[in-house]
Amino acid sequence: QVQLVESGGGLVQAGGSLRLSCAASGSIFSINAMGWYRQAPGKQRELVAVIASGTTGGTTNYALAVKGRFTISRDNAKNTVYLQMNSLKPEDTAVYYCNANVKRTSWDWSNDYWGQGTQVTVSS
Repeated sequence: QVQLVESGGGLVQAGGSLRLSCAASGSIFSINAMGWYRQAPGKQRELVAVIASGTTGGTTNYALAVKGRFTISRDNAKNTVYLQMNSLKPEDTAVYYCNANVKRTSWDWSNDYWGQGTQVTVSS
């Protein structure tokens, strides 16, 4: 199996910063895209940022609401993805989920895996 474990959430004042980490472990042959999603109370889960695998240049994409404030990065040697969040706003409050598209063996199709989520709360 594949496990994704997130860390780094918490409570921060508006304008502050947090850094989320997500480490993938288990039966992993390769990891394609990795990303962060979030879900606020009463709302649907939404994409925050995604980063392609290093073999395709590690290109990134961001939701408009976080562009210029959040930065996604990855360490392929550690199977870890990060989300640096700066200039946080109360509307960034949500549970943040890590996602990874993983091939468990060279002959398998890839599948999406999710972390358990980490709470980020931004006070005004």
